[in-house]
Amino acid sequence: MREETRRKVLAAIEALDYRPNHNARRLSLRRTLTIGVIVPFITNPSVVERLRGITVALEGTEYDLVIYNVETPQGKERYFREMPFSERVDGLIIISLMPADEDVERFRRAHVPVVLLDAIHPDLSYVAVNDVEGGYMAVAHLIDLGHRRIAFLGDPYPNPFGFTASYHRYLGYAQALAQAGLPLRASYVVTGEHSRRTAHLLAASLLDTDPPPTAIFAASDTQALGVLAAVRERGLRVPEDISVVGYDDLEIATYLGLTTVHQPLFESGQKAAEMLLAILGGERARLQERLPISLRVRESTAPPRHG
Repeated sequence: MREETRRKVLAAIEALDYRPNHNARRLSLRRTLTIGVIVPFITNPSVVERLRGITVALEGTEYDLVIYNVETPQGKERYFREMPFSERVDGLIIISLMPADEDVERFRRAHVPVVLLDAIHPDLSYVAVNDVEGGYMAVAHLIDLGHRRIAFLGDPYPNPFGFTASYHRYLGYAQALAQAGLPLRASYVVTGEHSRRTAHLLAASLLDTDPPPTAIFAASDTQALGVLAAVRERGLRVPEDISVVGYDDLEIATYLGLTTVHQPLFESGQKAAEMLLAILGGERARLQERLPISLRVRESTAPPRHG
């Protein structure tokens, strides 16, 4: 296009407030220019942080974002079965939900690139952290403080959603106890639905154990909030009477002085979106990355009273 013609076109666009027809562009490219994100329980604070990272990574690109919220195992199965062949998205990011081998094969046949976030499958690209290491890190901190009666509170495993993070954090808990020569007491391991209310009830049952634990490692900050509520309800103090450790390092953890394992939630979402954009741009290699984690020691942990 000649420069004079180009200037006239730009002037006309500005005068008419013209906007490109994205639907026409989609048809011409034979692409949807849409990225789908399948998420479990969209109001979960850790999910929200990951979604923030995804949206920031997609700003300024030609892709729209569509979120598919999963509240039931049936919803998960339906999206995994139908989305690859729906022609609604060019690529998928799946948060925390583990696809079965047959799901992975379905994605491959449909030529829909998938990036897992907070889940790992050897045949898919993924962004994750080492949750076994994180669980170990949390419990080793309590052991170093002098705790010997340490409880674990997390999600049930196996579960119909395929969540694995809590179980891997439990494995780290068990490894830390074994390395320190401490017994793994069945009465100190409780699991239930991932919610603050359920964690409150589970923590109350731990406090009724004889002898009660001197520390509780909760597999998420959300569950740690339930633990803190149960401790206060008994008239006990944190950390004087019992220490509490969480996992995620949500913003509220800072305000509550909660010792927790920090994982880069926002950055993981950003990285997953960038990874999918690279694949859509022609990257053929399977991209797999584990992000670093760290322990944030705050006021909710201290040596046990008995020393």
